[in-house]
Parts: sequence; structure tokens; C-alpha cells
Amino acid sequence: MRLIGLDPGLRNTGWGIIDVHANRLVYVADGTVSPASDQDLASRLRDLHEGLAKVLADYAPDEAAVEETFVNKNPVSTLKLGEARGVVVLAPALIGIPVAEYSANRIKKSVVGAGHAAKEQVQMMVGRILPGCAFSSPDAADALAVAICHAHFAETGRRWNATVAAR
Repeated sequence: MRLIGLDPGLRNTGWGIIDVHANRLVYVADGTVSPASDQDLASRLRDLHEGLAKVLADYAPDEAAVEETFVNKNPVSTLKLGEARGVVVLAPALIGIPVAEYSANRIKKSVVGAGHAAKEQVQMMVGRILPGCAFSSPDAADALAVAICHAHFAETGRRWNATVAAR
């Protein structure tokens, strides 16, 4: 199974692709979609969608996972991040890819073991969990962490559903 993790942002949206083989996670690719900041909001959102659509077409993931947005102190920034996040959730959904969402604390806990881990700890653990991974940016590392989290939780959910259905 191929998974894409997405870390939404209007300036930089990180993406990370992993393959899941039984209980083994294999790094495939990562990157960042960075719309030009000198454009109007609509153009930036369009560029974000086009960049993600290309990644989805190039790597053909089976499932997607997105980090949930936290509320900033600045309501304007929160609103803009929410609009970018809407594009990030919509891009895979438009082509029929199921999308799961995880909180930052849940992602950190599944990767590091602590829900309030520092970014550096998350990046270090992503490198250990995915040997050979040399992520291209902190946003891409965060996206790979989202994919790792989804690999752990989605498999548990699939087993649970299969057990319930078998009864």
C-alpha cells in the first residue's frame, strides 16, 4: 500500500510518500509545494492544488493523511491556513483517494512516543523509521511523520473492521 502524508501550509505544503509492506515502512519520496508568495490568495491556492495534483498523479498513492490545523493567535493567519488546508484535503479526495486526518499531538506520539515532542525529535525519528530518507525540508519531514502515523493507525483500523465483519 502506498501512502501520502501532507503537512498543509500556504507558503510551504510538505508531502511525503511511503510504501507499507506488512509491518515494514519504505521511504519513496518527499518534497514541498511552495506557491509564489507575491501572488494573490486565489492564485496561490490554485498553484498549491496544481502542485499536489502533479504529486498525486506521479506517485499514485492509495490513501492520504493530513495534519489537522491548530488555531493560531492571529485569526487572519488561521483563516488563510484553513483555506490552504481545504485545498490539501480536497486534492486527493477529487481523485477518489481516502483522506484521514490526525492531530499534531497524535502524529508526534506515534512517531516519537511523546505528544509534545520537538520538531527536531520528530525529524530524527523519521530518519530512523525510514532508513535512507534524506527529507528535503522540515515540512517534508513533517509530512513523512503524518504518513508514518497513518500507517500505524490505519492498519489497526483495517484489522478491527475485518474482525468485526468476520463475526
